[in-house]
Amino acid sequence: MTPAVTPAPAAAPTLLTISAAGDCTLGGDAGGRTYAAFAGVWKKNGADYFFQNVRPIFEEDDLTIVDLEGPLTTATSHREKEFAFKGDPSYARILASGSVEAANLANNHAKDYYGKGLTDTANALKKAEISPFGWGNSPVLEIKGIKVGLCGFGVWYVSVDQLKKQVAALKKRCDLVIVSIHGGEEGEGRATKAQRNYARAAVNAGAALVLGHHPHVVGGIEVYKGAVIAYSLGNFCFGGNLNPADKDTFILRQTFAVDAGGVTPLETLVIPCAISGSKKKNDYQPVPLSGADAERVLDRIEKLSKGFDTPADLTASRARLTG
Repeated sequence: MTPAVTPAPAAAPTLLTISAAGDCTLGGDAGGRTYAAFAGVWKKNGADYFFQNVRPIFEEDDLTIVDLEGPLTTATSHREKEFAFKGDPSYARILASGSVEAANLANNHAKDYYGKGLTDTANALKKAEISPFGWGNSPVLEIKGIKVGLCGFGVWYVSVDQLKKQVAALKKRCDLVIVSIHGGEEGEGRATKAQRNYARAAVNAGAALVLGHHPHVVGGIEVYKGAVIAYSLGNFCFGGNLNPADKDTFILRQTFAVDAGGVTPLETLVIPCAISGSKKKNDYQPVPLSGADAERVLDRIEKLSKGFDTPADLTASRARLTG
C-alpha cells in the first residue's frame, strides 16, 4: 500500500505595510520669501531635522511614499506662473533621512523648471536611493519578495482611459499596484466628481491603494471594491507657505496580506499630524498629534467621508490614540 502523502501546509501570507503622506515642497518659490526661508532652516539644521518627528513611523513600515511637489534642480529658467517652486538637489537627503523610499512626481509643479527640472529631480532622488515615479515612469519595487508597482498621474495630463490602460499594464507585471493621483480643487476637502472618477477607475484597473493630493487640505477616505482611496492627504513637509492657517495633515498606513491567492487589505490606520510643530509659523517639521487635536482631525476626515457608499472605518485609528 502506498503511504498517504500529507500535503505541505500552505505558506503563511506575507504582510506588507505602506505609509503615505501628502505634498512635500522641499524649497519654495524662488521669486519670493519661501525659498530663502526653507534654505535657511536647511543650512542651520541639516537633512535630519525635517522628518525627525515622523521618522520612527516611517521606519516601521515596508514602504513610505510622498508626493514631491516641486523640482529639485539648479535650473534658473522657469515657467511664468504665480508660484514656481524649486529646491536644491541636495534636499533629496531630507526624504532619505526620513525613511521615505518613493516619491510621486506627477503634479502641476514638477515641471516648473521645464524638463531639466524634472530630470534633475529624478536624478537627485535616485542618488539618494529613492524611487521617483509618474509621468509615464512606473517602477516595480521588490519588497519581501512581493512586486509592488507605482504609478502617478496628474488629472490635467491624462484621460481616465489612459490611466486605466497604464494601471492595467502595470498590474500584469506585479503583485500589488499603488496609484498616486494629483487632482481636485485647492482648499476643498470634499472629493470632486473628477477625483472620484479617476480614483475608482484606477481601482477598476487593478490598483490596491489610491493616494490623492493637490487640494492642500485633508480629504475623505473611502473603501471602493475593497481598495482604500484617500482623496487628499493634504500638505506634509511644505515649504510653499511661511505660515499656513490650516496645518492639519495625516499619515495613511495600509497593511496588506499577500499570498498565492492574491492581495488582501488588512488594517487601515490614519495617523493625525500637523505640518508644523509651531502654531505661529511653519517650521517644516511634520509632527504626530495626540489627544483632542488628533480626534479633531479624525472627526474632520470622517465628516468628509460621509458621502461615500463605504467610508473608511476609523475605529482602529481612534483606538491607537488611547492604546
